[in-house]
Amino acid sequence: GPDECRAWTVRRGALAPEAAGEIHSDLQKGFIRAEVISYDDLMTLGGMNEAKAKGRLRLEGKEYVVQDGDILNIRFNI
Repeated sequence: GPDECRAWTVRRGALAPEAAGEIHSDLQKGFIRAEVISYDDLMTLGGMNEAKAKGRLRLEGKEYVVQDGDILNIRFNI
């Protein structure tokens, strides 16, 4: 299907797998890591492709505490 972009709220202090679980429980169960960038950085760079090209996406693991304004691309395996 087409690419999709949505927003979910998570509790303050939520770990990346918990944030993934807000989207779907399978994402939490199969969580591997998350590509993370702040909203401000994404807007400054002009988009996800530009952020990737400039190496601004960070790979974060299961212990990452999601910050306000984070944009996460969840990597998972079921």
